[in-house]
Amino acid sequence: MNITPAHLLRAAGLSAAAAGVLFALMQFIHPVETVANVETSAWTNVHYIGILMCLLGMVGVAGIYLRQVRESGLLGLAGCVMLVSFFFLTAGFQFIEAFALPEMTDDAPQLVTHILGISTGKDTGDLGAITAIWPITGALYLAGGLVFSVALYRARVLARWASIMLAAGVAVTLAMPAVPHSTARLFAFPVALALVGLGLSLWRDQRSSTTAAAAPNLNLAVR
Repeated sequence: MNITPAHLLRAAGLSAAAAGVLFALMQFIHPVETVANVETSAWTNVHYIGILMCLLGMVGVAGIYLRQVRESGLLGLAGCVMLVSFFFLTAGFQFIEAFALPEMTDDAPQLVTHILGISTGKDTGDLGAITAIWPITGALYLAGGLVFSVALYRARVLARWASIMLAAGVAVTLAMPAVPHSTARLFAFPVALALVGLGLSLWRDQRSSTTAAAAPNLNLAVR
């Protein structure tokens, strides 16, 4: 099979959809952030999923942008860069939680507790730059999601309902400080649904384009 731009964009669409599914799945199976749970296989498995989700998310967002690069313009580029940066930084945190924290629970349980406090809003001690990066990640999620959703909505190429869902999903995270951490996990579902919707929309769009392009060749073969 020849590799074409349409094939790559279809793969990117499936990557975005898969990232959305994994993002939602993580909220159901993520253990409570305690030192005892960090030592379990459930903890490492969910963060393996998190790393995969981030990698698929980067590919998916890039593909969604490239499909409508002309229509979305600089606004789309800005949103794409911010969202890809969010997934990149988040992958770093997922890596630390999957591979580093389980090795530190016996020798440095207090340090593990402080690192867990980054995402739960509890005491983080003196972690230096690590603590500073987390708010940047949140800002990229919020700003990138809003900017990208506006660009996608204006481009009128992929499912516009998914663009609206993306904007609503990232905007609702502003209420996270006011609710328990376990409840705040529910705020991920609109964004997860948006990724699935945009990804499938991209996949269908490229499938239709491929079918339409192949039709004349098929007619010639019949003749």
